[in-house]
Amino acid sequence: MRAWVVGRPGPMASGPLELVEREVPVPGPGEVLVRVEACGVCRTDLHLAEGDLAPRRPRTSPGHQVVGRVEGTGERVGVAWLRSTCGTCRYCRRGMENLCPRSTYTGWDADGGYAEYVVAPADYVYPLPGNRPAVELAPLLCAGIIGYRALARCDLPPGGRLGIYGFGASAHLTAQAAIAQGAVVHAVSRSAASRELALELGAASATGGPPPEPLDAAILFAPVGELVPPALEALDRGGTLAVAGIHLTDVPVLNYERHLFQERTLRSVTANTRADGRAYLELALAHPPHVMAVPYAFEEADRALGDLAADRVNGAAVLVMA
Repeated sequence: MRAWVVGRPGPMASGPLELVEREVPVPGPGEVLVRVEACGVCRTDLHLAEGDLAPRRPRTSPGHQVVGRVEGTGERVGVAWLRSTCGTCRYCRRGMENLCPRSTYTGWDADGGYAEYVVAPADYVYPLPGNRPAVELAPLLCAGIIGYRALARCDLPPGGRLGIYGFGASAHLTAQAAIAQGAVVHAVSRSAASRELALELGAASATGGPPPEPLDAAILFAPVGELVPPALEALDRGGTLAVAGIHLTDVPVLNYERHLFQERTLRSVTANTRADGRAYLELALAHPPHVMAVPYAFEEADRALGDLAADRVNGAAVLVMA
């Protein structure tokens, strides 16, 4: 089979991805072999390729938003970021498996969906409908799921004012979920195209600077630590900022009175549980969001990541098998 692997991590201009020929993987006990139809392109893949996220194994195939069919049964499934957990630690036992110290991840600890086939534990794949385009389903498996968890972590009150910083793949799905719940959404993005998309999807405002009113909650999708202080400062009393990335550049020094006083809260979002995935997919399949999918041929994975790095993707990039 053909597969993209991270050869030598570095800037996309240095060509960290390599297209190689590999043997089709063989599933072990409790695993399934999935023939890939499409795989979403996530900023986490970019972090792995460029070295912001330390590789856990050499020459790994990225990709954790996989739509495909199980070999032998034809069942359509999704393979997402969370690949396995121990099931016995105190975090797993209390429903917080995303914090399991022995958790593993697709496209980081094991080869992911930038390949024609991927192996995954059967207990960690999600059933998907057979009648929906793969290019629209793929972004739901990470961009959608992690946005759903971030929305829960930011404690947005009913009808509240939500700020979204960075308006890419996850943000455009999260904004729709929040608006459907009655929230007023304010988008903050340096990209004019992203701001236009936010307004098209129903945001009350889209700016390159501070939101126009105090916020009850906010989610930071952009991996930029310098945005944390102004995002906290934009919160109203009792507001919460959730940081929804696996990687964030250094956060500047915070001023207690300006950024945290009046019971403002700063939270991280660490992966997701399978319960998050099931709940979000049930919601999204029953009430499909408008997915701004930008398709790339499988052979263009390096170009897709390069476009993501340069903020040239307006929505969610997806690799599509011929």
